[in-house]
Amino acid sequence: MNTPMPHLSSLAKALLALTLLTLVLPLAAQSDAIDYSAEPVELVRVVSEELFERIDRNRAIYKDDQPQLEQMIRDVFLPLLNERFSARLILGKHSRGLNDQQINDFASALMNQLLASYAKGLLDFKSRDQVEVLPLRGENTERMTRVQTRILMDSGEKAPVDYVLRKFGDRWQAFDVIIEGISYVATYRNQFNEEISRDGFDQVLQRLQKGELQLEKVNDDE
Repeated sequence: MNTPMPHLSSLAKALLALTLLTLVLPLAAQSDAIDYSAEPVELVRVVSEELFERIDRNRAIYKDDQPQLEQMIRDVFLPLLNERFSARLILGKHSRGLNDQQINDFASALMNQLLASYAKGLLDFKSRDQVEVLPLRGENTERMTRVQTRILMDSGEKAPVDYVLRKFGDRWQAFDVIIEGISYVATYRNQFNEEISRDGFDQVLQRLQKGELQLEKVNDDE
């Protein structure tokens, strides 16, 4: 059984989906405005601020030009994340025996669906003040550090969105996002485990590439 997702506003859903899709995007150029070698809390803060500042500055352009919006997402958000590590986590046991090209094809197909569905939703964000990054709490290590954030929703409530980071070499990168205790990587791993166990990796990949596989989504409030 798939893990149920919480009810969130479209604004919160867009950010959460963005975070997941950037976990599996192929490599892109870094934004020169961001120091991606920063420590976890500062890293999440500056990436979030840069993202929403660009949205605010170019909202009218992005509204009419989704490819440019998608490119901005790649430039700003992607270097925060380790896409290969996350793709393997989503595939779980089914990643064993797959070559790099198969992992990349899976990541790209998943990204294409998520990006097409949710990129425009980011334009609903009005201000970087809608995202609050909290100080580190609890036990954190180089293998797993959790940066907590809160998203101010339309209702005035704050939705908890946490980034799980790991130190890869000399820099921190995120590999999962958690909303109200629910891991997006785990949720998609559950779905793809069922699909691949039944149909095999190659068939599931083909369906995903053709847009024939319905991905799990956050439940709608409407």
